[in-house]
Amino acid sequence: MKQEENRTPLADRIRPETLEELLGQEEVIGPDKLLSKAIKTDQIPSMILWGPPGSGKTTLAHIIAKQTKADFIQISAVTSGVAQLRDIIKKAEFNKQSNRKTILFIDEIHRWNKTQQDALLPHAEKGTVILIGATTENPSFEVRSALLSRCRVFVLKQLTEEQIGELIERAIKDKKRGLGDLKIKIDKSVIKLISQMSNGDARTALNILEYASSIDPKISIDTVKEAFQKSYLMYDKDGEEHYNIISALHKAMRGSDADAALYWLARMLEAGEEPLYIARRIIRFASEDIGLANSQALEQAVAAYQACYFIGMPECNVNLAQAVVYMAKCKKSNALYEAYGQAARDVQDFGNLPVPLHIRNAPTKLMKNLGYGKDYKYSPNFGYQEKQEYLPDKLKGKKYIKEKIK
Repeated sequence: MKQEENRTPLADRIRPETLEELLGQEEVIGPDKLLSKAIKTDQIPSMILWGPPGSGKTTLAHIIAKQTKADFIQISAVTSGVAQLRDIIKKAEFNKQSNRKTILFIDEIHRWNKTQQDALLPHAEKGTVILIGATTENPSFEVRSALLSRCRVFVLKQLTEEQIGELIERAIKDKKRGLGDLKIKIDKSVIKLISQMSNGDARTALNILEYASSIDPKISIDTVKEAFQKSYLMYDKDGEEHYNIISALHKAMRGSDADAALYWLARMLEAGEEPLYIARRIIRFASEDIGLANSQALEQAVAAYQACYFIGMPECNVNLAQAVVYMAKCKKSNALYEAYGQAARDVQDFGNLPVPLHIRNAPTKLMKNLGYGKDYKYSPNFGYQEKQEYLPDKLKGKKYIKEKIK
């Protein structure tokens, strides 16, 4: 079979080679868009491609390199560093002397630290290399501002189910690079299922298609589910199970059932859920369901998020497990959650109530003459025991918080 003879993954074999073949991203590579014009005129700027997994960042970089006839060098920020960069720059300088451009494509550029990004900066600035960085993270947070200021940022969107479906059909029909010689039989409903379960990730969809076809060229729903394996544990037709399980985790922690919480955590992580998503939900839980009963819960939750960010999966699974069990075993209180809700309702009901004059700032003489800050009691001078109203007149004496902070 063709798949046995060619070990190159299907997703790489049928990678689009022109802008016209690339699905989606019309807002970035449409005929009248800046990037398209730059490619056609061979005036490529250094850039950052920001988008979710499988949205076409690497493919777009390859298309740019091919259509501009530049020397294309691809590295991953996870496995490369300054030493490798030095070798690349030497080659790029040689290319420059020969009037040939060098495109340096850095996948997951957000993984490079300050020193590594700073080492790249002068070479991007001088034009020794044309930088194309790919990232799934917000570049304004993860890429050094000095480097970012020398790059154009292009935002790629998640592919739609329809676009994923079109890509699948293209792979099935393509006899030269795809699966066209395998006589695959697949219903529209199965293609739709793969499209839905791939969650906008083209590579995932093609990997599943390739694996399913290796099991049986007549691809059924059961075959697709088997091919998805762990991923299928979490995502169903509309993504409903994803939200069902995060809800189950939240409610298990709220109910102080550490064992159930640990199970639902494992269900998500083993299904491939993004650990930072779970960590964000735990941070929310720490204030919503524990709050004033244990103020250290928020610290634990934030620490778990940082741990996930620093080391990623699979190592951070135990950090999340620690946080989830801690939250489940904590004393619970929703007083803070309820208190904020009441305060928010008062804001909606009463509108913009004026700030009492005595707690207004008075930076000018006119403000002082109008009574701003008059009779304000500076708390430290009263041992923090002063009797003073801080709420608007219509809300005098209102108590939102019924519990003491611990």
